[in-house]
Amino acid sequence: MDADDPDAYDFWLFDLDGTLVDAEWSYTREVFDRVGDRLGRVFTDREAEVIWHGLGGARDPQLRAWGIDPEEFWPAFHAVEDPTARAEATYLHDDAAALVSELAASDVPVGVVTHCQAFLADPVVDRLDIGDWFDAFVSCTPDLGWKPDPHPVRHAIEGLGLDPDRPGRGVLAGDGASDVGAAWNAGLDGIHVERHSPARRGRCVLADYRVSSFDELSRSTLGLDVAADGGTVE
Repeated sequence: MDADDPDAYDFWLFDLDGTLVDAEWSYTREVFDRVGDRLGRVFTDREAEVIWHGLGGARDPQLRAWGIDPEEFWPAFHAVEDPTARAEATYLHDDAAALVSELAASDVPVGVVTHCQAFLADPVVDRLDIGDWFDAFVSCTPDLGWKPDPHPVRHAIEGLGLDPDRPGRGVLAGDGASDVGAAWNAGLDGIHVERHSPARRGRCVLADYRVSSFDELSRSTLGLDVAADGGTVE
């Protein structure tokens, strides 16, 4: 991306897990060990990685392909997760922290739309002390919908104090195809940040912008004025 990028976005939305933050592998492995004990099934490292990060796309079809009933898996999964332990095992991606800081300094509205349930997301946000980064924070639910359904995105846009039918020019950035799909379904641009190689994912994710780090985004796309010499205009 270069200085010829389109005009800056009026607002930004982000996915949470895998986009802004991630959990240490040791925590993920322990969760799937405990889920496996409940379901009477051993999860390989690859299976745990695929489901945790959504590498194969939508998780429920992948579970069914492995002969696992999602209606049994998800209650077991949430039952074994420890909000405090997860928060302690979660870290910020440096490139994401830098991006959101720049957006906040430019008074650009920022929100989150995540599949992470509130009882898990809230302790993470509190421990990392990032609650004041966001003007809206939406955890998807069965009633609200799951990405790529646009309804959670529209709900977040309302949380920013905008009309979801005429919100201005916005973008949703995430690490999965469902994030980009939700963005497009809601009439926004989609940025895919690939925290894993396409080889590990098994596919490439289509998006308006595809980056391996938010550091690759240009100054103009961040909503920052760019001087003729490439520096930031004060």
